[in-house]
Amino acid sequence: MISQNTIQQILSRIDIVEIVGNFVKLKKRGANYLGLCPFHNEKSPSFTVTPSKEIFKCFGCGQSGNAIKFLMEHEKYSYVEALRWLAQKYDVPIEETEVSPEAKQQQLMADSLYIINGFAREYFSNTLFNTEEGQNVGLSYFEERGFTQETIRKFQLGYSLNTWDAFTKTALSKGYNLEYLQKTGLVTVRNEQPGDNYRGRVIFPIHNQSGKVLGFGARILVKNDRAPKYINSPENEIYVKNRVLYGTYFARHAIDKLNECLLVEGYTDVISLHQAGIENVVASSGTSLTQHQLRLIKKYTNNLTILFDGDNAGIKAALRGLDMAIEEGLNVKLVLIPDKEDPDSYVQKIGADAFREFIASNKQDFVLFKLQISMQDAGNDSNRKSQLVNEIAETISKIDKTEDFTRQQDYIRQCSQVLKIDEQGLINLVNKFIRERFQKKEQQQARDNPAAAPSMDDELSPEAIAAMEAMENGGEPAVNFFNPDEKQERELVKILLRFGDKPFSEEDKSSVADYIFHLPYDFESLADNELVKRILREYKEMYDQDNLPDKKWFLYHNDQDVASMVVGIMEDKEAELSAAWKDKFEIDTVYGDNAYLKDTISTTNYLILRKIRKMIVENQEELQRCADIDEQIKCMQMNIHLKQLEGELTKGLGTVVFK
Repeated sequence: MISQNTIQQILSRIDIVEIVGNFVKLKKRGANYLGLCPFHNEKSPSFTVTPSKEIFKCFGCGQSGNAIKFLMEHEKYSYVEALRWLAQKYDVPIEETEVSPEAKQQQLMADSLYIINGFAREYFSNTLFNTEEGQNVGLSYFEERGFTQETIRKFQLGYSLNTWDAFTKTALSKGYNLEYLQKTGLVTVRNEQPGDNYRGRVIFPIHNQSGKVLGFGARILVKNDRAPKYINSPENEIYVKNRVLYGTYFARHAIDKLNECLLVEGYTDVISLHQAGIENVVASSGTSLTQHQLRLIKKYTNNLTILFDGDNAGIKAALRGLDMAIEEGLNVKLVLIPDKEDPDSYVQKIGADAFREFIASNKQDFVLFKLQISMQDAGNDSNRKSQLVNEIAETISKIDKTEDFTRQQDYIRQCSQVLKIDEQGLINLVNKFIRERFQKKEQQQARDNPAAAPSMDDELSPEAIAAMEAMENGGEPAVNFFNPDEKQERELVKILLRFGDKPFSEEDKSSVADYIFHLPYDFESLADNELVKRILREYKEMYDQDNLPDKKWFLYHNDQDVASMVVGIMEDKEAELSAAWKDKFEIDTVYGDNAYLKDTISTTNYLILRKIRKMIVENQEELQRCADIDEQIKCMQMNIHLKQLEGELTKGLGTVVFK
């Protein structure tokens, strides 16, 4: 145990603002300091540090305590580990009383891993600068990459000799425990012989936020198909990869000052940018972003700009982790480095000032970028477009906190414009995803702890709740959004597939198909969707041969695009037209129990009305182009006729026939 005398010396030197400030971005607010709570996910700061009372308090999650409690909760230290951390920070010599063997072993483990990593860092650095092999191989490599000795020393880079056990022998001779050496990944044992795991590689130490070495990345310098390019330290008590971003220790002050974090992929990208004076940069080390890493960034800033290679792999890498970044409330921008370049090579090619200007002028909103790339991939494929709408809606649905409601609505507006879909339909679909997510969360938490099940209303903004409560049908199929009238085109197909052979008129024994195909218009001209036109055309060809197909013909069609569309059409809810539209288009006919007759007339009249309105627009455009008086008169007469037809339809006066 640490003696009471030592504890008193530590406590007398503690500055809680300084301690907490190592991990949380704090801003002075009157006599207190305010920041985003590191213990729960929040968008608005509710974490307060009060120097006069030497306490912290989060008014969001309720966490509170002193500096030692903060270290215990944030760093997962035991009480003794937190004291040791503070003693090292304030250079307080530790006096110890007797401890249990178990407690001592646990403490030794944590301390030893840090000590071994610190020793290894010094060893590899010394090998790099003070051995012939280190200079000829390791140092030459770094210098070829354009790194100065000042930069190399700043990042504490090193080199491991290309021999079996040079480091191992040195470490064991210094008394370091072989078990701990293996636990750090520095030493491997093969055929009962311990040897160097990183031999013949340049070394990149990985630091925590306070500058301690957590582990290493080791890069091979010679081509070897059987050896990985990089070897990283295994996870252990002090190194958990998904909680670490390379370069955070060196970047934290610049990120704080500039209120922006640049995220790159590799170690050398970070180092080159730092050397160029662009210091607010960290690396994901080639892995997909994790929630812990995003929260680490958010401790310093809400603004994240991701720099990735401009090739396809770089683009795909950039898109990973998007939804998590959105959920964390980060303002995410993307900059694609020109093809065949990476941040390392590009900053050395064009210089720091030009690189900064390039970033500033090439930032793209992450959500809109994803949308544009996905639109290009989808092309004219209706099914892929439908999937894209769902993906974008689900992404936007992650922005559901009160303070982000305006941001969410702005995304909906912009995405609906890019997709050329109905904005209200996208709102409904976004709300559908929000509701489904919280229903799943409520169900899960109700199973785990019924008393603690969350209320969705507690987590959503009033505006978002109101928007969802206004939904009439829980959202529309995404396929209907690209053309707001496409649902009526699909409804026409459904009517034919389900009711084509049903009687339309008892007087002349005609069927629904007879009615549709004998109206005096080109049925294909009523549809814009090419797949709908194809289905109608094929149905008509079989109809002309007195061989009415049933829905199974198309449901199991040999063309998968046709089959997929029919599956979607048959799954659509009935009543594609609202009750108001059906009433408006209702014809004075006795339907009895045959409601499909009303659907048939309502749908065809709706599509005819759409065609008439298109013709009105085209006629007006033609009128503006006409120079001849006779042609102008013809256009005006046509306009009167079309307006009359439009009026008859909208007033529900009867079925319109036009040529």
